Amino acid sequence: MKQDRQIVGLTGGIGSGKSTVAALFAEHGAGIIDTDAIAHRLTQTGGEAIAAIRAAFGGSCLTADGALDRARMRGLIFSDAAAKQRLEQILHPLIFEQAEAQLQELQTSPYILVVVPLLPESRTFRQLVQRVLVVDCDENLQIARVIGRSSLTEAEVRAIIARQTPRADRLRLADDVIHNDAGLDSLAGQATILHERYAETAKMQNSN
Repeated sequence: MKQDRQIVGLTGGIGSGKSTVAALFAEHGAGIIDTDAIAHRLTQTGGEAIAAIRAAFGGSCLTADGALDRARMRGLIFSDAAAKQRLEQILHPLIFEQAEAQLQELQTSPYILVVVPLLPESRTFRQLVQRVLVVDCDENLQIARVIGRSSLTEAEVRAIIARQTPRADRLRLADDVIHNDAGLDSLAGQATILHERYAETAKMQNSN
């Protein structure tokens, strides 16, 4: 699909600060597509993915009101690689389809950030974006942030990190890196510098 805007893929490990960084770029006027938010909509009560999830996994993976039981599903896919693959085969095409639709709606934005936690593993999304922006921080800081915002234990967070793309591999994939280990002011400053670069690149693209 041909795009008239510059598309940047934003990724990072759990607790790295992807949502905070995306919000900073949104303040500068960037178009934001959050694939986690899309996934949540697809798996809420009445969501587009629920029927397929029920068919693949049974009603035990749904809550009483018919939404995805995230805690139960997380436990299942952590212990069963085949279950993880089945869930991805249901969700990933739907997520990409909705992301493409949002791209069309955001064509007036100077550039677009697509927030994709699994970007390193997703060939489809990597082919869509022109640049990869990685939000990076120390692993211990990741763990502390996730524990602080959720009911997950340290062991559970470490298990999630262990199943994600290794930090070094993410950084090798990066065209740009934002370091999120020195507070919001530092984060905002880095976002501003990259915003100016992306906006200038987008302006040059559009003038060609």
